[in-house]
Amino acid sequence: MIRKTRIGFVALLAGIAMQPCIAGEPLPLFQDDEVVRAVLTAPIAQVYSQKNNATRIYLPGQFSYVDEAGNNQKLDVSIRTRGNFRREHCDRAPLRLNFKKKQVVGTLFDGQDKLKLVAPCFRGSEYQRLIILEYLAYKSLEILTDYSFKTRLIRLGYVDSDEKLKPWTSLTFVIEDDSDMASRLELERARVTSVKFADLDREKAALAELFQLLIGNTDYSVLKGDEENKCCHNSEILIDNESGLKIPVPYDFDMSGMVDAPYATPAQHLPIEAVTDRYYLGLCHPPGIVEAEIVKLQGKQDEIVELFEQFPSLPTLTRNHALKYINEFYRILESEKQTRSKIYDQCRGQHLLDKMTKAAKDSA
Repeated sequence: MIRKTRIGFVALLAGIAMQPCIAGEPLPLFQDDEVVRAVLTAPIAQVYSQKNNATRIYLPGQFSYVDEAGNNQKLDVSIRTRGNFRREHCDRAPLRLNFKKKQVVGTLFDGQDKLKLVAPCFRGSEYQRLIILEYLAYKSLEILTDYSFKTRLIRLGYVDSDEKLKPWTSLTFVIEDDSDMASRLELERARVTSVKFADLDREKAALAELFQLLIGNTDYSVLKGDEENKCCHNSEILIDNESGLKIPVPYDFDMSGMVDAPYATPAQHLPIEAVTDRYYLGLCHPPGIVEAEIVKLQGKQDEIVELFEQFPSLPTLTRNHALKYINEFYRILESEKQTRSKIYDQCRGQHLLDKMTKAAKDSA
């Protein structure tokens, strides 16, 4: 029997407590799943025109939204383009919203400063559908672990204050700030250029890697970043000061098979032809680690399935395709043969695991 999901898409904003963040609790914006209705008025065309510039500046505008009492609230906001691939290739590049922290005190956006906004890359329902799927990927990870980014849907109207673009409305979502996520978990962000194999929190790394297999994502790393960027590629690294272990928190799922964006292609060195072809990039872990995380994933199958079944804005055909993709993953976990061939036999870094194990034995 399918259990009732903890994601309440019809929850009321009135339930949000306008209080500063405390340990274990997200900021007000991420304490609810009700869709926020908002309008962004700014020189949007000017901002988009800067997307390929080496230096992109924030331009001022206004962000208005409907609060829990049904009243319209207005906040000053500055915006600029952000991201890498999507910024360079999308007609409507991703934006960063920069609020004034003193102005948002006591509002739904209390505590917010700079927020990542994820929105359709191009015009049309096709790209709106992709945003919903990426949002549901984030929510699936939230079901699996607290070591995940919170997200919030915003039905956002865009108004170009220079009137160079016609107004439009899209379903978008914002992502919890990196530092806010770390504070919520009472951990610190690890500002490193790479992560040593032996320094990973094995259980949390294994769960993150299995989640990436669930959504069919190979566009990530838990050990290194891009050539010019900090570690790690599409993984925020947190550090537990007590143990010294590092915890990868995945983000950015538009290149995954679950989303299946038209522009998404697997890396050339991988033996797959399409992003919908699952390929495990997980590391080799000591015996029992991956097995235990698989059990956790199996225990959350019903919640993840129901998340997709009940999401109201997901077209029926897209929902059926996503559910089929999810269930294919869980059939792998149910089969000892497939689990062996697609997960255990494909893990990376066996020599590093052997070296780590030998060092532990020698020190003992």
